[in-house]
Amino acid sequence: MTVQQEVTVPYTVEQDEDGIWNAHAQLRPGVGANGSGDTPDEAVEDLRESLTGLVEAFGVPRQITITVETP
Repeated sequence: MTVQQEVTVPYTVEQDEDGIWNAHAQLRPGVGANGSGDTPDEAVEDLRESLTGLVEAFGVPRQITITVETP
């Protein structure tokens, strides 16, 4: 039986000195993924594909949700 599960992963996007956009996310300590493209959206889509492969290989990471008060 296949189960579909959403996984939320924070990421960063930066443009390098050559004008290429790079996205990075860490699935768990020591396991990260990268994506690149001509636009930020392309880099994030490439990252999404990389993360999908990592989750398939390493499984869904444990997550915790907390509630905080902010000013």
